[in-house]
Amino acid sequence: SDQAFMTAGGLAAGMIMAVAAGLVTRFTGLKEDASLAAFYLISLAAGVVIVSLKGLQIDLLHVLFGSILALDDATLILLVAATSISLLALAVIFRALVLESVDPVFARLMNSGSAYTNILFLSLVVINLVAGFHALGTLLSVGLMMLPAFAARFWTDRLASLMGISIGFGCLSSLMGIITSYHLNTPTGPTIILASGGLYLFSILFGQRSGLIITKIHRPHLAR
Repeated sequence: SDQAFMTAGGLAAGMIMAVAAGLVTRFTGLKEDASLAAFYLISLAAGVVIVSLKGLQIDLLHVLFGSILALDDATLILLVAATSISLLALAVIFRALVLESVDPVFARLMNSGSAYTNILFLSLVVINLVAGFHALGTLLSVGLMMLPAFAARFWTDRLASLMGISIGFGCLSSLMGIITSYHLNTPTGPTIILASGGLYLFSILFGQRSGLIITKIHRPHLAR
């Protein structure tokens, strides 16, 4: 089917993108998120152009924005498989990944496999992006991956708490988006991202770690 070929093609292109982003990060001063975002946008634009030039019978709106309320059993199995693989892989590489993220120079000196850890993590990002585009599309799946993590940074600087808050924000924004889209009859995917964006803005204002309002409240106390 078209969906199966698109998934396979997306995984192949995504793995190439992950390796390229990892190499750029390793041999230049560009960070992983910046290099991955650059390659992701380039590949996304190239895919849309190829589909348009070939005149394929594919709904680009479905590809770009997904259809979370029309997922079939095969897609649900794909999402569950991607989640299971990600959790198992993260459990195996967690310590090496934390060390690589906190002090990459020390990690490369102490562990010759740090490059493989980085590329494996980028590959997991690609797997989740490709699986997520079935539900939220190639554009919106990035939002649900990044906005909860950004919001969580305003509440804690501890890694375990950061992961838990990010997961909670992701689940909460999905639930809020689905319920809101049902009652207001709005597109579900964009509504979920708007809910996640709302939590992000709320965190900017009221976050306990560096929220704007909390910072203003504590500033007079710190000045004394």
